[in-house]
Amino acid sequence: DFLCLSLVNGFIQLRYNLGDRTIVLQSVQKVHANGQSWHMLRAGRVGNEGYLDLDGVNVTQKASAGMSALDTHTDFYVGGVSSLNLVNSMAIENEPRGFSGCIREIVINDRDLKLTATDPKGGANIGDCDGTVCGYSVCKNNGTCQVESSGFSCSCPQGWTGDTCEESVHCSQNRCGSQALCIPQPALVSYVCACALGWSGDHCDHRISFFTAKFVGNSYIKYTDPLYGKRDLQHSRISLNFTTSQTEGLMVWMGKAEDEDNDFLAIGLANRTLKVVINLGERISVPLIHSTDSACCDGRWHFVTVIQNQTCVKVYLDEELIVFEDIDPHRKYTALNYGGICYFSGFEIGREVQTVTAGLFQKEFIGKIKDIALFQDSKKVQLIKGEGYNVHSGD
Repeated sequence: DFLCLSLVNGFIQLRYNLGDRTIVLQSVQKVHANGQSWHMLRAGRVGNEGYLDLDGVNVTQKASAGMSALDTHTDFYVGGVSSLNLVNSMAIENEPRGFSGCIREIVINDRDLKLTATDPKGGANIGDCDGTVCGYSVCKNNGTCQVESSGFSCSCPQGWTGDTCEESVHCSQNRCGSQALCIPQPALVSYVCACALGWSGDHCDHRISFFTAKFVGNSYIKYTDPLYGKRDLQHSRISLNFTTSQTEGLMVWMGKAEDEDNDFLAIGLANRTLKVVINLGERISVPLIHSTDSACCDGRWHFVTVIQNQTCVKVYLDEELIVFEDIDPHRKYTALNYGGICYFSGFEIGREVQTVTAGLFQKEFIGKIKDIALFQDSKKVQLIKGEGYNVHSGD
């Protein structure tokens, strides 16, 4: 499998292969070769449907039957590769050669790719396109950079301060406590503190402990399973109690949630019903839904268990078996390689549930969760030992 962006005879080409065939998209217009104009390029795919957008002019490739997951597990190369022998002959139109020009502001699956001298794993023959200490985005939040004899300085727009305009003026004198985040509230000319897990209060200065986690919105817990390396990932199990009056919300995401091809098992609410989705390696999304209206959104406690036995999935709600389905009788992928990471209620602040889950769930969970058990462990998960923000005691 591969995905490649290249410049061919003045046109931008997107080529990708998901295991069954190579798909090629080419920009409508050529790029300017004057070395002065910057171009905005957006490209990617949803399943096997590709898209390529150069300076607002869009080209798409309609989806058809076939493979839908990009399985690469290799390094990500920008501008060239360490050896031209690594380039698949189907990934380019002509003989492979390195790119000559400037590239900046790369975002991969909503994550910024840092192109500094120290962040990448390696590289060669790379220079500074800007040519000054200001670079491209030294000054944040639309600040203006000026070259100084001692380096640079930033002129910050209204509402921002700091050496690189990275801090809101509303947070410059904040009283948020240990590990808390200051979130500016410009309309109120103030701020609020987002408390780290285990802290509470207006300024996050009170220690708390709990067995029942209360999620209030814009809150999450990320738990790392200490026994992950010893698990039999072909036979997974998770159970928990929850209560909510909301009709939508992601309760659990077992998986690294780094890119669309990561394995995961997810539990949540969608349109007032219980929804379970599982991906064992080829983005097989299986909506296992309990059809009784409002059964999960009545403010009462409910008990849910999801069991994955290779490709067979069982879902219990309040100890009643509501789903028993084999998602892949051919047994192509049978293990839930979730990386030992479990998210509860949502993801890190700034990562929207709808975006990270590719629309499988619309928002974070608001309600209470307790008595979480993984696999056949006799001890319940101690949520307080995870990491997260804005989680209250629901005991």
